[in-house]
Amino acid sequence: MKLGVNSVLFGGHDLEVAFKHIAACGYDGIELSAIDGMSEHLVLDRWKELVDPIRKLVDEYQLPILAMEQPNQDTAIMEQAMQAAVEVGCPLINCGPGGEADNEDSLKERIDSLGHLTEMAGKYGVMLCVKAHVGAAIYNTPTTLKALEAIDHPAFGLDMDPSHIHRAGENPVEALRAVVHQVKHVHVRDCVGPGPSPGEPVLQTNGRGDIDLLGYFKVLADADYTGPVDLEVIGAKEADIATCVMIAAESRGHMQACLQAVGVR
Repeated sequence: MKLGVNSVLFGGHDLEVAFKHIAACGYDGIELSAIDGMSEHLVLDRWKELVDPIRKLVDEYQLPILAMEQPNQDTAIMEQAMQAAVEVGCPLINCGPGGEADNEDSLKERIDSLGHLTEMAGKYGVMLCVKAHVGAAIYNTPTTLKALEAIDHPAFGLDMDPSHIHRAGENPVEALRAVVHQVKHVHVRDCVGPGPSPGEPVLQTNGRGDIDLLGYFKVLADADYTGPVDLEVIGAKEADIATCVMIAAESRGHMQACLQAVGVR
């Protein structure tokens, strides 16, 4: 498994700050945030001018790009994301499902949209992943399985996030067992209580909440998962650098201990 951090954790700071401190914490790579309003790291309207600076940061800090998060399913925006991904050497784009929970028409519309975007991803040679998201059309194991059954394409995969499954009222470890062989990316953070929000950024730090992350990593290890596991902490745009680094460093220590416990590292 490759451990990384979504740069949205450093959303209140420039991208070099994210690269510098994620590398210093000992991570294997970085996930680029292209999330409007949460960061100014990969701004897709001007992605072409950002390609060279991003490539230089990758080389300087020896921090490969493991993924990108771009939640919008708008076709034009997603095509920009895919074009940018090709140029900066990003193999995978994570997006949100959108839509409305417990609405079959909304679920069908979102699956159709994801299917269309997956065809585009295949043409660009990148992987498109979606995760269950609280309140969205795909939000739990049954809706996830419907999407996976409907979109049978090598460029489509599952981004599994235990905090969203936890807040949907399911056991993340059991939920992961049901889909683990179709997981291509993992977003990880902890969560105190049932939600619906993940809580303050510090309480999203791995090991501070209620999720059985050791059990989660054991399922991944038993399935021989070797893809990215990216820490995704939201709401930290106003946090100072010290707080962001603390969250990243403490979370990596927890993940490293989990991986050692399950015999991966």
